[in-house]
Amino acid sequence: MTSGAVRSRTAAWARFQPHAAVHALRTLNGRDFRLFYCGYSTSLLGSSMAGVALAFAVLDDGGSASDLGLVLAAVPATQLVFMLFGGVLADWLGPRRIMLAGDVIRCAAQTALAAAVLVGRPSLWVFMALAAVRGLGEALFNPALGALVVHVVPSERRGDANVLLGFSQSVAKVAGPTLAGVLIAVSNAGVVLAADAATYGCSLVALGLLRLRDVGGRRRPSMLRSLAEGWSEFTSRPWLVASTVQFICVNFLVWGPFLLLGPVLMHQHPSGARGWGLIMSGYGAGSILGGLVALGRRPSRPLVVATAATIGYAAPCALFALQAPTAVIAAGACLAGVGSTVSAALSDTTTQQLTPVSVLARVRTFQTFGAFSLGPLAFALAGPAATVLGARPVLGFGAVAALVSATAVLLLPSVRAVRRPADDREQG
Repeated sequence: MTSGAVRSRTAAWARFQPHAAVHALRTLNGRDFRLFYCGYSTSLLGSSMAGVALAFAVLDDGGSASDLGLVLAAVPATQLVFMLFGGVLADWLGPRRIMLAGDVIRCAAQTALAAAVLVGRPSLWVFMALAAVRGLGEALFNPALGALVVHVVPSERRGDANVLLGFSQSVAKVAGPTLAGVLIAVSNAGVVLAADAATYGCSLVALGLLRLRDVGGRRRPSMLRSLAEGWSEFTSRPWLVASTVQFICVNFLVWGPFLLLGPVLMHQHPSGARGWGLIMSGYGAGSILGGLVALGRRPSRPLVVATAATIGYAAPCALFALQAPTAVIAAGACLAGVGSTVSAALSDTTTQQLTPVSVLARVRTFQTFGAFSLGPLAFALAGPAATVLGARPVLGFGAVAALVSATAVLLLPSVRAVRRPADDREQG
């Protein structure tokens, strides 16, 4: 195939088709998915607001970039410790039960943190301890998410369901940081954190109303044997291992430093929290655009498209390194958002379609565990690295790493060989 033909096919795939989108929206006709979608979307909005609030609560309290890095690292560090067990429990007991437990823990942690910020100036260890508790809730909730989709959405609709979930994340990323920036300017970060705690309550109610028959009563293997089975299923898929390794690099070298050093640089900028909110809203706007592009689409080589889309992560890092204006950095973040939604929707659907449901939560756990395994280290090291080398050179190196890692994965035959399942092609 010539390069011109490739460009033509890519342009045709990227062109928004309203009829395909309307057809895809019928996924919301299902009662259980609609209920879950509403609760999940509400909690996502709160979480997007809380991310900005937490960063500026630490910095406004006199914290340094290294302090913020420790706080941000507490969530993924705790998540990594308990995540493997969360995946096993989701396969054992059913995803809904484990997600309910995760929401209870997350709601309690954010309520306590909001109270601490509203009452006074909490110490660093309070921020870290409550972030760690929230990480435990994330470790239970996130591995079960993909498995729940399989239980509440028919096979032919799962691709659209994943796009809709990504679309909801995108809307939250636009509205959340913007609303948080305004609320922080007129009140304080504690108000935003309290709102986040309330949204977890909405998610709890939605999950509780689902008409699902929870798993239970079966004789189960030991925890270690269950983990070994999940690991075997994970490693038997080279394409999944390759994409996971790529995201180890992306989270460690690209996105982790961006999430830490971006607020630090903007805290020194006159626009402050509002400027960072604009950049993250740009990322969210791109995610919405990516969702519109992906809705109703089923490319024949989903992992090729998914991997190529991750190149967008390089844009905002490169623009920070070049000292571009805030609005331009926001535009680069928009490009990253497009790639993020397209990549996540296609890779999640591929994993769901090509993995037995009985081990899906565990396989997803190893995928997520690997992808975020160096995330805490990225937050812990990015601050000191920026002190020695400068924040902008660190982000510039991240931009190069994003390009190199995506190119390396695209060259792998196992990634290029993955095709959309035949039954899905017939229905798409």
